[in-house]
Amino acid sequence: MVKLSSLGDVIHTLPALEDAAVALPGISFDWVVEEAFAEIPAWHRAVDRVIPVALRRWRKHPVRDFTGPEWRDARAALRQRRYDAVIDAQGLLKSALIARLVAAPRYGMDRASARERLAALAYDHPIGVPRDMHAVERTRTLFASALDYPLPRGPGSYGLGGDVAPVTQLPRGLLFFHGTARAEKLWPECRWVALAALAEAAGYRVWLPWGNEEEHQRARRIARDCDNAEVMPSLTLRELAGMLLGAAGAVAVDTGLGHLAAALSVPTVSLYGPTSTRLIGTYGLNQVHLQSPLAGGDITDPLTLMQAITPPAAWQSWQAALAGAA
Repeated sequence: MVKLSSLGDVIHTLPALEDAAVALPGISFDWVVEEAFAEIPAWHRAVDRVIPVALRRWRKHPVRDFTGPEWRDARAALRQRRYDAVIDAQGLLKSALIARLVAAPRYGMDRASARERLAALAYDHPIGVPRDMHAVERTRTLFASALDYPLPRGPGSYGLGGDVAPVTQLPRGLLFFHGTARAEKLWPECRWVALAALAEAAGYRVWLPWGNEEEHQRARRIARDCDNAEVMPSLTLRELAGMLLGAAGAVAVDTGLGHLAAALSVPTVSLYGPTSTRLIGTYGLNQVHLQSPLAGGDITDPLTLMQAITPPAAWQSWQAALAGAA
């Protein structure tokens, strides 16, 4: 199967694997994924081998890197085994290219369903999947059709089980996932500071992870104005997952780490301005979506939408997520 990125999209694919593992005992997958997210697929018991690629990095120097040893090794890995099928769960031209390198019947979304319509030309078996569905349900539908089993009723399960160990003996605290790839999804730093003050009044520590230097500097500024906040060192996804399982919960903007919290059933409130929570909101147990009170109205400026979410509303929503987990 091919699902390259991003972090949230990779996590959204796990329930489809779990469906397949339950419906077809003994099935196993090799998963092609971007190198930055290669930790996640290995957590699922149905994944036999993870094949990392670096399309994001290679395309910066295409002439050099797409003729170099890493690309050759990746192509060799795709051809090393015989497969019964290959499923492109992404529906992009780049994922379709990877699928075409595998000598097996190819399944993917049809022209009306794929995110990039031309990708459907790469598949031997294009499958219609309604667009007006949550991303998790779309992938579950694709897998059920491709592998010919009845789509299970009810919410999907990520199937992670005990593959991630919690960090033990942590003080009572929350993770603040303040970083996101798109600036219009950011929550103002002063709002994070105010939310940390509410957490402190309730006896909670706050941990601020980061994934790049911009996020690192933001975390430092937030922590500078909070007595109970701590900037975390650079962590792997597994280490972050362990922290999540050992923490009381999380508050997140629209980011892949919020979806990681959902996959682990950690009580989380996710803050949304312009994003459609119905299609790509966090999916799982103990999750609360807090949409901007201005969403759906005449105001469309993302910054204004995010500013309209208040720290007291975020705190109340997180308490609702915690109550749901009790």
